[in-house]
Amino acid sequence: MKMTEKIKYHLEFVIKSSPSLLFNYISTPSGLEQWFADNVKSRGEQFIFIWENSEEHATLIHKKNNHSVKFKWDEAEDDTFFELRIQIDDLTQDIALIVTDFADEDELDEAKLLWETQLGNLHAIIG
Repeated sequence: MKMTEKIKYHLEFVIKSSPSLLFNYISTPSGLEQWFADNVKSRGEQFIFIWENSEEHATLIHKKNNHSVKFKWDEAEDDTFFELRIQIDDLTQDIALIVTDFADEDELDEAKLLWETQLGNLHAIIG
């Protein structure tokens, strides 16, 4: 079976929050389990994301305070990752969360929809 190359995509969500509060939601187990997964455990750079009956392991490969986090799924056999990056508009000072992720071509719409649902949860929590 030939591995299909995954497509990199970006999504942008404007979130009314301070960068430090938003960073807490994207970088800590307690923050992530409020909107991203049902349960999140971590030991150092190793994270376990739990949804209903499934468990995914990821490694935190980059973290810049109040700016971004990047995770690599341990099961991934390629160079894919997912990144959550906080961006501040110079002109309006609006805060946006930029999601970078990868998906197979035939799963791209579904993957984007999943992020939109998850970020909707985050938006509801932050207000």
